[in-house]
Amino acid sequence: MRQLGKILLSAKELWRFYVGIGIFTILVSASALLQPLFSGWAIADIAKGRSASLKIAIFLAIGIFVLDLLQNLFNNLGGYLGDLMSNRLNFILSRRYYEHLLDLPQSFFDKELSGKIINRLNRSINQITNFIQMMSNNFLQFLFTTVFALVIVAYYSWQVALMLFALYPIYIFMTVRTSGKWSDYQSKKNQHYDIAYGRFAETITQIKVVKSYLQEKRELGIFNHHYRQVNELNKPQSRYWHKQDVYRRLFLNVIFFAVYLFIFVEGVRGAMSPGEAVALILYGMQIRTPIFTISMLVQSTQRAISDSRDYFAIMNTLPDIVDHKGASRLMVTNGKITFDNVTFGYDRKHPVLKGVSLTIDPDSKIALVGESGEGKTTLTSLLLRLYDLTAGKILIDGQNIATVTQASLRANIGVVFQEPALFSGTIKENIAYANQHASLDEIIQAAKAANADEFIAKFDDGYDTEIGERGLKLSGGQKQRIAIARALLKNPPILILDEATSSLDSRSEHMVQEALERLMRGRTTLIIAHRLSTISRVDKIITLKDGKVDETGTPLELAKSGGIYDQLLRLQRHTTEANEKKLKSYEIAL
Repeated sequence: MRQLGKILLSAKELWRFYVGIGIFTILVSASALLQPLFSGWAIADIAKGRSASLKIAIFLAIGIFVLDLLQNLFNNLGGYLGDLMSNRLNFILSRRYYEHLLDLPQSFFDKELSGKIINRLNRSINQITNFIQMMSNNFLQFLFTTVFALVIVAYYSWQVALMLFALYPIYIFMTVRTSGKWSDYQSKKNQHYDIAYGRFAETITQIKVVKSYLQEKRELGIFNHHYRQVNELNKPQSRYWHKQDVYRRLFLNVIFFAVYLFIFVEGVRGAMSPGEAVALILYGMQIRTPIFTISMLVQSTQRAISDSRDYFAIMNTLPDIVDHKGASRLMVTNGKITFDNVTFGYDRKHPVLKGVSLTIDPDSKIALVGESGEGKTTLTSLLLRLYDLTAGKILIDGQNIATVTQASLRANIGVVFQEPALFSGTIKENIAYANQHASLDEIIQAAKAANADEFIAKFDDGYDTEIGERGLKLSGGQKQRIAIARALLKNPPILILDEATSSLDSRSEHMVQEALERLMRGRTTLIIAHRLSTISRVDKIITLKDGKVDETGTPLELAKSGGIYDQLLRLQRHTTEANEKKLKSYEIAL
């Protein structure tokens, strides 16, 4: 809750809502507190019989009516401000969560399911918002009503005031005492919710796989299993809460029995007038409501704490990779890349790269070759500084990438992934993803260079065509050409290609390969090669084995070395099942 306090204190725009809600809450309480007083005066006047004043009776009736109207007005004005504050708070908490997530390193997302991350946001924001709204709408009213009602009751009878006052510490103690066990149940429920919604998100994003393998029942079964666990936990949690609530209300019943008994006895004895007795009873009823509010406030607090724990755990997660104080902008003049004794592992006990040293000349095409898990993709991720090195350094034109800003580093590197990563929206928006101020002419030129303009022109809406989530309305080759156009428009001096042609048909492959050739001109390019035909056209091949550089040389040199590339060429010449399996271990397609 301390973290929530920091966020609320820094969100200065919320204070005007707090103040407004507070004022209207106090006015509602004041109106409510005057009604028993007016009712008591009316009863006292009525008890006079024929000597009662008609004018006073009418005045008091009008007064109670006006107080009712004011309560109605103040309640709704306070509720309106509460709604505005709730929406604003929802936006502030969601924005800060999203902003913080975008700052977290790749390693965080490697370990978390996207569905879990989203579910934690929704659950936490809803509970925090409900909690703040309830506190702002009820706490001041509870406090104001309690204090002033007890003062007025004490004026008439200190004994009744003392009995009513005793309710609060005892009732609060009994309520808080139940919070630990209730929160434990809630935390366990949240774990199952996170797993269920994490799997739910995975299933929706990979629905083609689910349907093609006829696994709808299995996925539904996983979802149902975790929801059944939630239901099973909900039973003892609810039973425990309501059992404790019976004890709390039983204590409340006993105290109010004592209060009413005292009032009735004092009234019968003549020690208290009928008007005073009615006023005390009505004030007792008003105090009863805040007592029940305590239970709701405590339950709301418990739920907010339990359901927001994961939210604040993520907010407290510090980025592993930050720009150092005084970090400079990367200035790429040639595009020379040097890996100097680079060591890295996703966990320190199992290094993927062990002292890798290599130099990539400017304006050259380099193919990275090695078995799966040897660190080809890791090298490119380290160049992008998605992870920090365990040891060694990476230089671009002599500048250590650890000492430059991440933004300037990534601005100088373009990436085309094996699986094109497109977003819902239009073709135009996707091509201009890295350059949102690009003109339509610039976008069209990039599309033409990527061999994409041909198929874009056939769509009814052209560059304004909506492509659906992850570009599902486009073919594989079309998506790749959009991704290449995006990289062309960014125009970076350094390029990373996780070869984009390995899963395409021959015509699409030809179109994409032609576009890639244009993209690579004049740039330093690292290619994670998936085809031997691609490897044969590069300037230099770097093979990786056991986390180290095994060989470096031109395709012609390594074709006769007896090393990995030479072995791959031999495997290709004799296409047996065993040879194809071996090629696949190197992620190489024929």
